[in-house]
Amino acid sequence: MKNLSRFALVIFSLGLFVSCSSVQVVSDYDQKADFNNYKSYAFYKTGIDKAQISDLDKKRILRAIETELSSRGFVKSDSPDVLISIFTKERERVDVYNNYGWGWGGFYSPYAWGPGWGWGWGGNNVSTSTEGSLYIDVIDANKKELVWQGRGVGTLSSNKSVEKKEARIKEFVSQIMEEYPPQAMVASN
Repeated sequence: MKNLSRFALVIFSLGLFVSCSSVQVVSDYDQKADFNNYKSYAFYKTGIDKAQISDLDKKRILRAIETELSSRGFVKSDSPDVLISIFTKERERVDVYNNYGWGWGGFYSPYAWGPGWGWGWGGNNVSTSTEGSLYIDVIDANKKELVWQGRGVGTLSSNKSVEKKEARIKEFVSQIMEEYPPQAMVASN
């Protein structure tokens, strides 16, 4: 019985860790844009300056984007094919957990399936976290039109570790940029 309890605790903890660390990504693009013609980029300073985050976090995001683009063969240029811009949103998320449930043990026997009101159970727990959204825009430099946008949404840690913050930003950017360039467009050309 002890092993089953430990196993359940490990599975629950792993599920909680995975759900908190994931980044939900969506992207959209202009189907008429020819992504095969885009080989160089520059950052769109006007757009980036409007992002409401610290300058240090902006630098972290831009470095992570540079890494992702260079791994795809893009080069930074003074006369780029595309301009890269970012913006962010954040909101406070409140989760309420009801601690009553079903499980092993119960009123009748410790080995029966039934309502599991045991030690440590009962009442509600409330947790708050900050959920952030990072948008990465790719703008055709000649036409000045948005051709691709990726958005990542996930929980931001309030951890004071700079290394963990940097890793979380890289994770956000990496998962968003997995969608760029759109594979359907590249494969069809």
